[in-house]
Amino acid sequence: MWPLFLFSYALFWYTLRMSHEVLYRKYRPQSFTEVIGQDSVVKALKGAIDNGAVAHAYLFAGSRGIGKTSIARIFAKAVGTTPNDIYEIDAASNRGIDDVRALRDAVAILPFESKFKVYIIDEVHMLTKEAFNALLKTLEEPPRHVIFILATTEVHKLPETIVSRCQVFEFKRPTADILKDTIMAVAKKEGIVIEPVAAELVALVGDGSFRDTLGTLERVVAGLGGQGGKGGKSGDKKISREDVEEATGSPKSELVRAYVGALAEKDAAAAFKAIAEVRKKSFDPKLFLELSLSLARLALMVKIGASSDALQQASDEDMEFAKALSTSAKGHADSKLIRTLLGAYDYIGIAGIRELPLELAVVDCIEAGK
Repeated sequence: MWPLFLFSYALFWYTLRMSHEVLYRKYRPQSFTEVIGQDSVVKALKGAIDNGAVAHAYLFAGSRGIGKTSIARIFAKAVGTTPNDIYEIDAASNRGIDDVRALRDAVAILPFESKFKVYIIDEVHMLTKEAFNALLKTLEEPPRHVIFILATTEVHKLPETIVSRCQVFEFKRPTADILKDTIMAVAKKEGIVIEPVAAELVALVGDGSFRDTLGTLERVVAGLGGQGGKGGKSGDKKISREDVEEATGSPKSELVRAYVGALAEKDAAAAFKAIAEVRKKSFDPKLFLELSLSLARLALMVKIGASSDALQQASDEDMEFAKALSTSAKGHADSKLIRTLLGAYDYIGIAGIRELPLELAVVDCIEAGK
């Protein structure tokens, strides 16, 4: 009776876990042709395989959630390694010299059923100094049947002796446009209707990470209680920018318009009022500045009559604001405003006071008008 209960309990939790697969894992690329935004890396790796020039050690460097581990798995599969001969190691949890010594002993064993054994070591910069020294000996004289793929978000923390023994690939952060296109494509496959301006905001919140971007999309859909996604009929509800703002706690579009308008009109009181709201609502200043830059750029595009996708996909409210700003005798939708916001953006990561760069932008705009 007791074993039956344990089996039923395990089956229940397995079913519960398998009933929902997170979007990032569901749409993780399974082949080189499905990889987005890493063309140079894919071309080089495919060329190495086609020319029989596979190296014994690779280093994949780049920010989080941009496909380093996914491409490592694809590469392992492409060289003919089966799942039984692919080993993934989290260096954050296995960072000591004893762990690397165990790894060194394991690599000496021949593959079970493949030409190569592939070891993917994620967050390799977390290894201790002693562990790096032990790993170095293995990288210097690796068995012919072993390929190492080291992945890191902080390549500067790796000893030069380790880096020099690897083929290094720098992974690019996906652009906002690439993330937006990914959101639109995934949403369509999931039966979700999402406005382009909403997808753009999801991409900004994702902050250059495929994983975080799709996680944000999933959070937005969950916040709608299944409406518009698979939980309801396809097209029941179109995900709007307001839905994304509500689900993610992002700055409201009207607040962004108030701030940009105040800067353009050199209205310090109105600008500081908007900043006070940013502080009160605990909005992310970095995201707020990114949205402000996007809106200021839109106004400039309208002013100079440029043709841009941003004009086609902007919300009615933002377009109305941009047109009014571009024709206002008092307001100034020009490149100086954008340069001011870019200057403020440079200080976002180092300012001790989170809202200080926003305040400095106000001062710069006021002084520029004198």
